Amino acid sequence: MSLVIEGEEHIKAPIEKVWAALNEPEILQSSIPGCTDLVKTSDNNMKATVVLAVGPIKAKFAGEVTLSNIQAPNSYTIQGEGKGGIAGFAKGGADVALTAISPDETLLKYQARADVGGKIAQLGSRLIVSTSKKLAGEFFSNFNKTISEQG
Repeated sequence: MSLVIEGEEHIKAPIEKVWAALNEPEILQSSIPGCTDLVKTSDNNMKATVVLAVGPIKAKFAGEVTLSNIQAPNSYTIQGEGKGGIAGFAKGGADVALTAISPDETLLKYQARADVGGKIAQLGSRLIVSTSKKLAGEFFSNFNKTISEQG
């Protein structure tokens, strides 16, 4: 089952700062809901561990995160894939685009895709769609809050 989620965040920080944060494992880890570990393995690759609950199923996903289509400081694609044992798998990505609104404000737009399989996919599309939208929204909201607070 796959779906697409779109949204945007107005971030009170210069575009260069937002771009740097999008490439910082510590900031990404603190922004990803349920992320317990995120380690950079090369310039464009990271290993991640995420614990998620979708309805009655709680699973620990171990996987890879890859950055591609990099157009610094304006856009990139972030993709991840994780396996959650008997719970199934989750993979997804987001095209992220930054636009400077002013010297101190950046518009971040995203189009995220998610695909799940296994036991999680059997929970029903409405639950998966609402959980996916919530997680994507939480990530970008957390990211915005972290960057804006650094001022």
